Amino acid sequence: MTSTVPALGTRTAEGSALQAVLLDMDGTLVDTEGFWWDVEVEVFASLGHTLDESWRHVVVGGPMTRSAGFLIEATGADITLPELTVLLNDGFEKRISSSLPLMPGAARLLAELYAYEIPTALVSASHRRIIDRVLASLGPHHFALTVAGDEVPRTKPHPDPYLTAAAGLGADPVRCAVIEDTATGVAAAEAAGCRVVAVPSVAPIAPAARRTVVSSLEEVDLTFLHGLMTEMR
Repeated sequence: MTSTVPALGTRTAEGSALQAVLLDMDGTLVDTEGFWWDVEVEVFASLGHTLDESWRHVVVGGPMTRSAGFLIEATGADITLPELTVLLNDGFEKRISSSLPLMPGAARLLAELYAYEIPTALVSASHRRIIDRVLASLGPHHFALTVAGDEVPRTKPHPDPYLTAAAGLGADPVRCAVIEDTATGVAAAEAAGCRVVAVPSVAPIAPAARRTVVSSLEEVDLTFLHGLMTEMR
């Protein structure tokens, strides 16, 4: 876990209920949810198995242990979870080495949070080796802290990753805005007590208490996030 935590008393955070912004990575900032599925399809094809398209909604957004474990059980493939994890991470790294498209609005939002010194963390179920590769495209300077799925005892949908990020930034989870694209990530953020902005990527996500659903990051800016926190008062 990396950390270069700035002071919370920034010119924009002062007087606002917003203390920090915590962002998911795959499908939220980078358009890679499809990459993971493509790699899973290719790896299992090499093992002699065809993945059912309906399984995509089961594995999206989850930790690799859960997703890979489900696919092994569903297909009956003769491979261990550690072996499959290596193959999936290797395949994904090859994919992102040639192309890593950002989601619409992601670059602008990160630049705005950085310009106004809003404490920001990247919180992903992906492993550290993957996060570090993606950070080269996102710009590591945009994040005071990054939390990887293989660095916490329990990853999403458990609250641990977001509680870890909030604590690392010295922020109250209730005063953190989380941006997520999957139901698994939303569940983790809500379990941590955070205010959630859902930007669905693969499967729909319904609005709920403490949850706002938008169609794109292009709808999200600092004024929008401050407004969500003001509604909580």
